[in-house]
Amino acid sequence: MVAKELPYFQIGTSYGGCQDWFTDPMMRLGGCAAAAACDSCIYFDLHRPDLAVPGIPFSLCRKEGLSRQSYIAFAMVMKPYLRPRMGGVARLEIYLDGMSAYLHERGIRTLAMEGLPGETDLPTAREKLRAQIDGGFPVPCLLLMHHDPAFKDYEWHWFLLIGYRMKEGCLQVKAVTYSAAKWLDFDGLWNTGRSRKGGLILYREEVGGQK
Repeated sequence: MVAKELPYFQIGTSYGGCQDWFTDPMMRLGGCAAAAACDSCIYFDLHRPDLAVPGIPFSLCRKEGLSRQSYIAFAMVMKPYLRPRMGGVARLEIYLDGMSAYLHERGIRTLAMEGLPGETDLPTAREKLRAQIDGGFPVPCLLLMHHDPAFKDYEWHWFLLIGYRMKEGCLQVKAVTYSAAKWLDFDGLWNTGRSRKGGLILYREEVGGQK
């Protein structure tokens, strides 16, 4: 079985961060894009320090361990860049603009990104997804509406994809959100059956970027 899974991180006994922890009501309701950005930054700090993406929790993380409190504090730092809004962060461009502004204001030039729209054909989406994870990059995913009730818990939501595997001829992806991971059928996830689609964020190392 062909498979690749990225290392992740724990916060206490939780697998990654959790939007339900947020004390800000709007962030608890619509802070999933900010949470995906925070989780990406924490992943890069722990597992890809060559990319140098700093943030609030990291001095604590190295000295005392990343805590729920430092994660919440980091999310509030990210909030102005990916703030909850009417209709949600429902376009890839909003995430790209917000995350790029966060990195730019901190002088980070080692990490770049682009969007892969949900209208992209399935073979290309499969190839790009696998290449990202093979390259050591988590993949933020935006799902809007979906015709299949199996994906109901992921509708109008940002979450990370951190692994893939081929199982019985099907490409499955490991999706992480709300401190839980689940293997999903990627073909089913991608074929939403709706005209309005989300897509993926593709991170990349910026060649010649300055720390």
